[in-house]
Parts: sequence; structure tokens; C-alpha cells
Amino acid sequence: MVSRFALASLLFILTGVAMGSPAQRVVDLAAGDGTNLKATYFPAVKPGPGVLLLHQCNRQRKVWDALAEQLAASGIHVLTLDYRGFGESGGDRFEKLAPDAARAQVAKRPADIDVAFAYLLAQPGVSHDMIGAGGASCGVHNSVQVARRHPEVKSLVLLSGSTDFGGRQFLRESAKLPVFFAVADDDEFKPTVREVEWLYYLTPSPEKHLAHYANGGHGADMFPVHPELPKMIVDWYVATLLKTPGKAPASKGQPAIPQEVKVLDQIDQPGGAAKVGQTLEQARRSDPRAILFPEDVVNLVGYDHLQSGDIKGAVEILKLNVAAYPNSANAYDSLSDALLADGQKDLARQNAKRALELLPSDTSDPEERRKGIRESAEQKLKQLGEPPQ
Repeated sequence: MVSRFALASLLFILTGVAMGSPAQRVVDLAAGDGTNLKATYFPAVKPGPGVLLLHQCNRQRKVWDALAEQLAASGIHVLTLDYRGFGESGGDRFEKLAPDAARAQVAKRPADIDVAFAYLLAQPGVSHDMIGAGGASCGVHNSVQVARRHPEVKSLVLLSGSTDFGGRQFLRESAKLPVFFAVADDDEFKPTVREVEWLYYLTPSPEKHLAHYANGGHGADMFPVHPELPKMIVDWYVATLLKTPGKAPASKGQPAIPQEVKVLDQIDQPGGAAKVGQTLEQARRSDPRAILFPEDVVNLVGYDHLQSGDIKGAVEILKLNVAAYPNSANAYDSLSDALLADGQKDLARQNAKRALELLPSDTSDPEERRKGIRESAEQKLKQLGEPPQ
């Protein structure tokens, strides 16, 4: 039997624990179209900054739980969100959607994230003018876009991911925005390492840091392999949002940036593809197999420009990729897309045919990707009135 004194003491202890560590709570948020979005809110004890954490697209919000708890214990309020189609949020499961339906779902994501952002700001004690955003993989792009839309975002953490042309321009123009990057060389998505190094390179803020590991995997998968990484992130947010807003912990030296990262940045600039093309031509006079940049990343850059409306720039970038990788079926198929968008139907047809001609000998890609290239090229030829090959 528990005495009244013992019971009172126990209640006192439990109350003290609760006051020191407010309980996290799962919340339901309503998207603009009524879709239910699941989130978890981790409150801090005292008023202070908030952080919105956005998961990678092969995981869900719970990958952030341990980090969010550490941030809350450090005085930072945290909200984690399941995108629609992921985790416990409503919507058709993203991984089962056809490409067009997946794109339509992704198009709704910024508005969904803004619903979560508004919820975070509405919580008692959250400083409206001192917010951080963090993301992994596709969450990198989502975090950068949140910062573009909301000037309240004063600090970023970006793990194993990239962003589009508009996102890169935003980072280039954000001279005072603290940004923490992390990536591992064994990332399962090959272009990621160079993309993260590139984002670090183009970010002008002196308040930046790159944690570059030999191993660890993709995004939040690095946490169990490198348990110091979550602590580094906590320290980053505490410094840039709480103790010395706008100022990051001093980095121990600058990481070495590969030359091809600098070439990528040049390609991304107006007229840059032509300049790099000249450099490539000169390099191949002495070494016919000289490589200045990775094919897969430049392919993505070309599509970034295409989607941003810079069709002429996309054509030049993807022409450069074909010049550098003349045996790549994918390079020709991508150039065909840009030429078609530019109204150059004859050249689009020629490049789609060339992609199909190269497929039997271009065995560097897995079968599923080769199938996608074939379907893409054949679809364009059909659109252009060309009989199947």
C-alpha cells in the first residue's frame, strides 16, 4: 500500500518530469482539399524558435523523432510532417502512382507544407521571426522552397539532396542564410554527392558547413552510422536560431571542392554551356576521353532549366551533355525532349531515333531505366508522326 506521502512525492516527481519534457503530440492537419495530413509536434519548455523537418521520399516523418526530441530538449519547438501519400497522411500511396499522378501529387506538396508551417507558427511560445527548416533527399528541395516562400526561415539543414534552378538561385542570393549540409559517398542515389557539394559551393553565406562522410547512406539513414551528426544538427540550430541568431559554429577549415563541381556551376549560368563546351573541346585535343562533368547531374540541370522556362538554355546544356557523352542513349533522348519543347521537330526526331539506335550497345544503365528511355523516345516519335522502329 502506498502512503499518502509517497504518493504525493511520486506525483511531484512525475509533474516535474512532465514540466521538464513536454509530451510530443500527434496532430491532424487539413490540406486545402480536405486531405488529412499527419504531423507530430515536439514542444520545448520555454518560448523560442521553431523548426519544420521534412522527410526524404523513401521514408516518413518518424525518421526525425530522436532528433526532434533532442531539439525540443534544447529549447526549440519542432514539427515533423508526413507528406500526402506517405506515412500516416491521407492520399494515394505515392510509390504506387503512375508518373502523371505522382507529378500531380507533388504539385500539391508546397501548399500542404505551408499548412504545417502555419500550424508551427500558431503554437504558443514559437517565435514567429526565428524559424528553421530541415530536410533530407526530396526534403532538401522542399526546405529550400519553404525558405523562399517564408522569410521567417533563418536557418537550413540539408541532407543528401538537391533543388531546382529556382532553389539554386535563391541560395546564391542568400548571402546571410546559415546552411548546414551533409552527405555520404555511398549514397544509393549516385548524383547526390556532387549535388550536395555543388549546393555547398554556390551558397555564398560564410555561415555554412559541410559534413561529408565516406559512408552512411542516404539522408536520415546517416544518423545511426554517425551518431555525432544529430548532435551537430542540434548545435547548428541552437547557434543559428537561439544563442547567436544568424551565426553558425566556426567550421574547422573548408572542404576541398572537386573541379567538376565548379564546372557544374558554370554550366548553370547564362552562356555557361557554350564556355564549358569550348573547354571540353580543348581538353579532348590532348585526351579524347577527357571528362569535365558527370552526365547524370548535367542531365538533371538541363531538365531544371527546361522546367523553369529557359528552353534555349536547356537545349544548350543538353547538347553539351551529348557532346561529352556521345554514346549515351539517355543523353540523346533528353536532348530530344528539349528540342521538341523548342519547336525543333526535325532535330527532336533525329535525336530520339539516335537514342533508340544506341540502346542495344549502351548497357551502362539497368534494364528498367533502358526500358524507360525506349518508351520515352518511342512516345516522342509517335507524337511526331514517326512509325515505330
